[in-house]
Amino acid sequence: MNCDETVYLHRKGKRKMAVTINGEEIEAAGKTLADYLKEAGYDTRGIAIERNGEIVPRSRYAVTRLQDGDKIEVVHCVAGG
Repeated sequence: MNCDETVYLHRKGKRKMAVTINGEEIEAAGKTLADYLKEAGYDTRGIAIERNGEIVPRSRYAVTRLQDGDKIEVVHCVAGG
């Protein structure tokens, strides 16, 4: 979506509800973090989630609802030396 489309949609009240995940804007607002991760094919073992600069405990994935403008980072943990 280019800048002109964004302005047009915003003026028409049809602005997309977007979340930025690992630098990519995705229409995921309203979903729980657990639902998004499952749909995107993530194995929740071995990852950490940061939402707007705060770590989200794994126990909160099912109740953490993504909101318009959220910035999410999904970090894969790697073992080794």
